[in-house]
Amino acid sequence: MATKSISYQHHRFPSVIISHAVWLYHRCRLSFREVEEVFTDHGIIIPYESIRRWCLKFGPADSRRSRWGYP
Repeated sequence: MATKSISYQHHRFPSVIISHAVWLYHRCRLSFREVEEVFTDHGIIIPYESIRRWCLKFGPADSRRSRWGYP
């Protein structure tokens, strides 16, 4: 089964930031506001609403990818 690669084009933040935010939300069971706080502690300002939208958009694809053994 071929999987589509995730496209982070046309987003304000780099793909590394987006994928890490989605990972924190799904793997560490943090709330959107807690994920926002983690990034704020490191000097990266991301609204929790953006994190919520990313999790809705990229979360299902990320979970499919990790289920098949990809990092």
